Amino acid sequence: RRFAALGFAVRGFARTERHIEGVVMFAGNDQLAAFADGLDIAVSVLPLTPDTKGIINADFLARMSAGAFVINGGRGPQIVDDDLLAALDSGHIGGAALDVFAVEPLPQDHRYWTHRSVRVWPHVAAQTNADTAADQVAAAIISMMDGQVPANMVDWSRGY
Repeated sequence: RRFAALGFAVRGFARTERHIEGVVMFAGNDQLAAFADGLDIAVSVLPLTPDTKGIINADFLARMSAGAFVINGGRGPQIVDDDLLAALDSGHIGGAALDVFAVEPLPQDHRYWTHRSVRVWPHVAAQTNADTAADQVAAAIISMMDGQVPANMVDWSRGY
């Protein structure tokens, strides 16, 4: 919404349909290609599920605008490394900033370390605030003691 307020054309992709003011939303695998068509910047913060593993692949990257940029702060296996490297080598993708990787820590001999168009971040897309974390843990314990389901409980049927 903040980027939309600044005049950017913003798209969002989700597993299920939803409405976000100022964002053109796409939902489900059948709308993934339309979502990727002409993207200038793709920012992935998706959870890792069977549906999101390899979601940023050769087809997705080819649909993006020439010179586009990829940012992954979600989960490493969402990107097919060989496909991203090929798109970067060809110049179709202009750059990538990666905070997560399929193998962590990222092996010292991985091409991401030396590729001129890749910025490797140290897996710190978000920092944990100790006070906030402690409050969340305490609230979860209290919920369970009261026989309730804690907030933010993982729904294994959804994959996150």
